[in-house]
Amino acid sequence: MAGKGISFMRRLSETSSGTVSGAAFVIAAAGVASRLLGFLRDRLLAGHFGAGDTLDAYYAAFRIPDTLYNLLVMGALSAAFVPVFTELVTKRKRAEALSLAAGVLEWILLLLGLLSLAAALAAPAIVSVLAPGFSGEKREMTVALTRIMLLSPLFLGASAVFGGMLLSFRDFVAYSFAPILYNLGIIVGITVLVPVFGMAGLAFGVAFGALLHMSVQIPSVRKRGFFPALFHRRLRFDGDVRRVATLMIPRTLGIAANQLSLFLTTFFASWLASGSLAIFTLASNIAAIPIGLFAVSFSLAAFPNLSESASGKRDGEFFDTLSATTKRILFFVVPVSMLFIVFRAQVVRVVLGSGRFDWQDTIATFGVLGLLSVSLFAQALIPLFARAFYAIQDTKTPLLFAVLGEAVYVACVWLLLPSFGTDALAFAFSLGSIVNFVFLLFALRKRATSWDDRRFFAENARIVGAAVIAGIVAQLSKSLFAFFAMSPLDTFVKVFLQLAFGSVLGLGTFLLLCHWFGVEEYRSLRRFILAKVFRTPEAISSVEGHPEKGEW
Repeated sequence: MAGKGISFMRRLSETSSGTVSGAAFVIAAAGVASRLLGFLRDRLLAGHFGAGDTLDAYYAAFRIPDTLYNLLVMGALSAAFVPVFTELVTKRKRAEALSLAAGVLEWILLLLGLLSLAAALAAPAIVSVLAPGFSGEKREMTVALTRIMLLSPLFLGASAVFGGMLLSFRDFVAYSFAPILYNLGIIVGITVLVPVFGMAGLAFGVAFGALLHMSVQIPSVRKRGFFPALFHRRLRFDGDVRRVATLMIPRTLGIAANQLSLFLTTFFASWLASGSLAIFTLASNIAAIPIGLFAVSFSLAAFPNLSESASGKRDGEFFDTLSATTKRILFFVVPVSMLFIVFRAQVVRVVLGSGRFDWQDTIATFGVLGLLSVSLFAQALIPLFARAFYAIQDTKTPLLFAVLGEAVYVACVWLLLPSFGTDALAFAFSLGSIVNFVFLLFALRKRATSWDDRRFFAENARIVGAAVIAGIVAQLSKSLFAFFAMSPLDTFVKVFLQLAFGSVLGLGTFLLLCHWFGVEEYRSLRRFILAKVFRTPEAISSVEGHPEKGEW
């Protein structure tokens, strides 16, 4: 048994350096484990604390360190650092790539350190602006948790530089498993540290998870020969480091626009009923599952290829990668979003329904989940299309459309919040995401000289059509299950079985329709699983005999 496990991990490592979809498979496989732990994390949080003041304070406290990390690291660094680093590696300028990585890391740690310290000192004032509806003990709890969580951006900043280097080398394994350890750290905080330190244990768990996130990537960085060169050079700001900084500025502004919506969500939710921020965040975490598993996986895996194609002026190859990755993302995300809409109550109850998370919390959360699920296709494709612009070293266009999407979000919240509460936040977020994506799509359509409307839209339409029909079948399955159950669905087991029955029937219908409609992504997925996972000789022979089929 151990030998089979080692063999499987070896194949996983080999797969990560192969095709875009092979790399995405590794990222998604680790993502499944991470999301399962995310389910456990959110279930523990909801069950222990319910949708009330404690979770409101916890999620509000997340906002400040998360903003620092996102502004300087998450999107901005990947948009600027990865293309430049990949270009140096592609041109076999290893020494320059090493120097760039070390210089960027030093600046990131310096800036994050100074900003985290300043934010910790100013935390009371920041919380008063961020969540003016919080008062008394709830406000003090938010301030205390914020200060502890401000340790996490330092670890995650270093981790992002290491991860960007590994992405450029198509070494996805350590990068992909880092989020697993991050969630484990938070779970340790809930189960081990809270009983010892009280609510501060939640924040210590976040910092511990960030430390694990960084540490798991260090061996792979050392293997590439980069880690020993870090931390022993003097701080500099020239050459490629300046180039990365220049590219980061528009992307940082774009992320600032995205972070504005999160700040406004916290701001408005702080005035609503207790638990409103927790409800919105828990629903968002569920809706983000297919994005994290599939959209981010494929986008990250495609990014080096897009960057290389753009750098080499290979426009046809650039469009092929973009088009194929779009179809693969929609193939997974659209049917899942349909199931979320149909089974939103069952999903929320199964994932979160325990302990102090009662039925009223469930009702409020599944309403938000349904509204967020409507825009999952747009939320899933924004990372890919934004990275397509980053690959051509254009970070200004995504910024423009991010600002436009946020403007739509703010206008909708302002108009709808008094009447619809947390549902208004979800509707506004969905509408803003759709506007952002539509403008990205048509702008890239004009920029890509090899763009082919027929190739891009035809098969995507078949995927969407199959998913809509599958959603109708899934909706009908609820009545069918209730008929055979012959009793109220008042236990976890019954709700879970209804969800499982409807999901299997809906997804089975989707795959059958994709087969009938001749959707290439279905055939490619089937070949990939048989060849890469089950090692079926016929499938391996088919892929080897037709290299283009192995791209999945």
